Amino acid sequence: MNVNPIVLSIPIFFILIGIELLVERLTHKELYRLPDAIANLSCGITSQLSGLFMKIFAIGIYQVCYEKFSFFTIDRNWLYWLVLFLLVDLAYYWAHRMSHEVNLFWGGHVVHHQSEEYNLSVALRQSSFQVVWTFAFSLPIAFLGFRTLDFALVAAFNTLYQFWIHTELIGKMGWFEYVFNTPSHHRVHHGRDPKYIDKNHAGSLIIWDKMFGTFQAEEEKPTYGITKPLESWNPAFANVSHYVEMHKDLKRIPSWIDRFKYLFKKPGWLPASLGGYRPAPPVERSTYKKYDTPAPGLLNWYVLFQYTLCLAGTALFLFNASAFSLFEKAMISLLIAVVVINAGVLFEQRPWARYAEWLRIILYPVLLCGLSFINGWPSWLYALAIGYLVVSVFWFHLIQKKHVPVQVV
Repeated sequence: MNVNPIVLSIPIFFILIGIELLVERLTHKELYRLPDAIANLSCGITSQLSGLFMKIFAIGIYQVCYEKFSFFTIDRNWLYWLVLFLLVDLAYYWAHRMSHEVNLFWGGHVVHHQSEEYNLSVALRQSSFQVVWTFAFSLPIAFLGFRTLDFALVAAFNTLYQFWIHTELIGKMGWFEYVFNTPSHHRVHHGRDPKYIDKNHAGSLIIWDKMFGTFQAEEEKPTYGITKPLESWNPAFANVSHYVEMHKDLKRIPSWIDRFKYLFKKPGWLPASLGGYRPAPPVERSTYKKYDTPAPGLLNWYVLFQYTLCLAGTALFLFNASAFSLFEKAMISLLIAVVVINAGVLFEQRPWARYAEWLRIILYPVLLCGLSFINGWPSWLYALAIGYLVVSVFWFHLIQKKHVPVQVV
């Protein structure tokens, strides 16, 4: 069984999201949109799937640094845990801050900021590649002699703390806000308004922002999202979109020295010959509109049905990931990724999405039946596969029969 605290907390995440949804209904606030929430969860799923491979790499390097190069041997007492907590949070602050201030690193973090809503599902919207750019910020902790599993545990709880601060339902919290990160502080961090950009990078403690000059109190309500909206529900595109834009910019820059600078300058930087730094534009609140793709209710319910099954399967897989070989993990991750990508592009009503979905809903039951036959799995799995096939084919055919409009790309 997977003992990662983040994976173990998945049921709690969904209980709290359910409570927030209930409050939304009771208070008539508009906190969630179905395509946005599913896109957020999809990015969270792809992040957890990639983490099965990338976090092994990051933790492995930490372990080597601890075993071979640690300067001290420290007793595990209360002071050990307190110092470790502070060091983990400080390392997070600088990794997070540099993820906003270095163009290359921003490509690994921008996913978390793409949603134009602010609710608990946004907390789960994470990048699949961020660990590549940020793991090195924690290596000094290994050199100081803090054990690998202890570091991983405290880092996981630091991440868990940040879940609850992604909500608009909690206002300012008085004295608590002087020391700790709160929903009010973090709403600022997700704002795309120029005064809010690159502020409040804290993990658990807001003191680092106040110490290093990046603190901004919440004043007017932020406009959430990034300065150039993603305009897609596709989690795969969400993870590569910034690098696509970087590639376009790099082709425009003639000098190799300037190309190298471009990688490590702030997002928006260009050499003077191309106009120089492009600051964040002000938000015109009177004309600003969120990205939206209205879809028939029948399609919404279909995607929700498929996605619920995917969530259940993904949770079971993550809870039991240690039981699978590396190849099996890769194959299952690919199958899950296809579902969450299809969910997004179905909302966008891409012309090719219908063909991809027909192929998927036919191949997946066939695959399940084949594996059941080869491995001697219980016979009820055949009935499950056939039932899923019948329901999915009938439902998706009905959607096509209703002539759901497609978006021309």
